[in-house]
Amino acid sequence: MLCGFSRMRIHCCIDGKLFSSLPPLSPISLPSPKEIHLWYVIPNEVKGESLMNKYMEILSPCEIEKVLSFRRDELRKSALLARALVRTTIARYQINSSVTPKSIKFRNNVHGKPEVDWSCSYNWEPPALHFNITHTSSLIACGVTVNSPIGVDVEEKERTTKHNILTLARRYFSKHELEVLTAIGDPYIQQQEFIKLWTLKEAYVKALGKGFSCAPFKTFTIRLGSSTGEQFHPSQNSSAEASEIVVDSLDNTENLTSNWQFMLLEFASSHYVAICTEKDVNTKGDCDNNPLKLTVWKTIPFVEDSCVSGTDTVLKVCGLR
Repeated sequence: MLCGFSRMRIHCCIDGKLFSSLPPLSPISLPSPKEIHLWYVIPNEVKGESLMNKYMEILSPCEIEKVLSFRRDELRKSALLARALVRTTIARYQINSSVTPKSIKFRNNVHGKPEVDWSCSYNWEPPALHFNITHTSSLIACGVTVNSPIGVDVEEKERTTKHNILTLARRYFSKHELEVLTAIGDPYIQQQEFIKLWTLKEAYVKALGKGFSCAPFKTFTIRLGSSTGEQFHPSQNSSAEASEIVVDSLDNTENLTSNWQFMLLEFASSHYVAICTEKDVNTKGDCDNNPLKLTVWKTIPFVEDSCVSGTDTVLKVCGLR
């Protein structure tokens, strides 16, 4: 046994039928330059040792070693599903017949952000595909774009913290963000706005590809509202979908950047998911006429996929139209 995951040849029972190998992944067309694809999996819904073994089989030796380094079962499962989701998601796009979940190789940029290493074994011109993975113990998501860097972060709505919300805000957030949170009298709403801000800031840092150490949260402000910095509370405003999220560098509005686009979503009434992507240089100035499109799939790789865009499962809190 391999820490609960068997190395033996596996079989998986789906809908009462026994397969010596699992069905192929459903092929998906690459996102357009103005489109975001988001795939997510709920770990508690993924069951069966044989399926876990299949996921383990598509990982690299280094990834297997990393997964098995976690002592707690739930952490091993989360790490395994995160890596399996990335590999199966990228392989869906039928980029080339030689690209399979197991064949994909990764490398880290200078700041440690993972990216596909197309140069390793593919003698062709690959697409400018970008991805980002995020996970909690209860939800794992992978965002995909073409031509534009992407950052994704997920947090549980009912996430608790060891320290007081405002204590954490003083330590990590900008002066403006702290003022916004301090002005909220209701402790629950204050907590929700803190989680939203944290999720948005995390997504931005991940989209930059620099990591927290190179882009500390205190060095920029996330402003929810108009491009002039007007204060906005999504949970208190019925017109949230028309709001804008912008980045203000070092609390200096002269350095306000519109190069990044954000979306804040609510998943299954239990999670906030923030997406940040850089505007495509080929479509700048055309955002109002052709806003970004978001397509969301709930998946159990190799078992089932369902498109949940436009359903009550995925609700937009604020951001892109």
